[in-house]
Amino acid sequence: MIKKLAAIIPIMATASLAHAQSSVTLYGIVEDGVDIVSNVQGSHLVQLASGVTAGSRWGVRGTEDLGGGLSTLFRLESGFDLNSGRLGSGLEFSRNAYVGLQSAQAGTATLGRQWDSVVDFVEPYTLNGNIGGYYFAHPNDMDNTDNGFPISNAIKYRSPTFAGFTFGGLYSLGGIAGQFSNNSTFSAGATYAAGPLSAGVGYLRINDPGVSTQGYQNYPGFTNAVYGDFLAAARAQKVLGVGASYQVLASLRVLADFTNTIFQQGSAGHDATFQNYELSALFNPTPAVTIGAGYTYTTGRDHATSAQPKYNQFNLTAEYALSKRTSVYVLGVFQKAAGDASVAQIAGFNPSSNQKQAVGRVGIRSSF
Repeated sequence: MIKKLAAIIPIMATASLAHAQSSVTLYGIVEDGVDIVSNVQGSHLVQLASGVTAGSRWGVRGTEDLGGGLSTLFRLESGFDLNSGRLGSGLEFSRNAYVGLQSAQAGTATLGRQWDSVVDFVEPYTLNGNIGGYYFAHPNDMDNTDNGFPISNAIKYRSPTFAGFTFGGLYSLGGIAGQFSNNSTFSAGATYAAGPLSAGVGYLRINDPGVSTQGYQNYPGFTNAVYGDFLAAARAQKVLGVGASYQVLASLRVLADFTNTIFQQGSAGHDATFQNYELSALFNPTPAVTIGAGYTYTTGRDHATSAQPKYNQFNLTAEYALSKRTSVYVLGVFQKAAGDASVAQIAGFNPSSNQKQAVGRVGIRSSF
């Protein structure tokens, strides 16, 4: 009997080791809530909306240890609308779909559909990147700091962390014979963390954004009154963003970010530009309660007409964790348009009929 056990134990140990060296995980988030909106094209709106504070999704991710500190990794992530059952953007894996190699010494290289460097290195310093979701985004997420769209056909690299410093970049192939730059995308960024202070910078250039990405474009049933016409006409969309955060107390963190977005030749052959200035804070009075508040000032310029639209947006939310997996929350957003902006438009809604728009929301989010 002892001899049989001695023979079986090494086999069991080998099987256990092989299992530990590779893994596949099913995960997801399910989120829904009720919105009350003050003015959408002149009328009040009450609706159910899914995936606001965190996109409703399911996914599979996995790794395999190849030895010598090298491993493979993959991710397939699908967004969906909980209330209709529709796939996000009509794609089977709308959020992420990539495979690659990872090394603790050399970094990570991946191929597929994935987030750009502005998402990786600047979004963490926005309020919507931490709490509240896309209603808190800069007007219609003009700078992709709310990961409004991933980049398809992308080659991506992210470095290991060296003394608090991490960098990375992405390039998306346009795929048009003889026209290397058409429909292509380039981004790069870096972040640094030391003690309570953290900061990041990111750059994104999208050639032919009206056809190469799925951003906030005009389509039947939706009008982007902030920059929709500029996006459709632009030869390129260029975004530069910086952000920083500081842990003031164990329960209080303050954040700030700035982005500059250019729609190159987006208006009668001239550029249209927007700058966003955001200041926000996260407060945890208890481990189960998170309060977030922020203010964003947006100013733009249409260089063809010299028009200068402006937007002031105030965001406030409170979340309560019922468990490690499930939270309930309330949030509110108020936007006031000014300057040459004739209507207000909070991300995710059609514009108001005047310069003011407000939304209140009560929701629940559960993860697995």
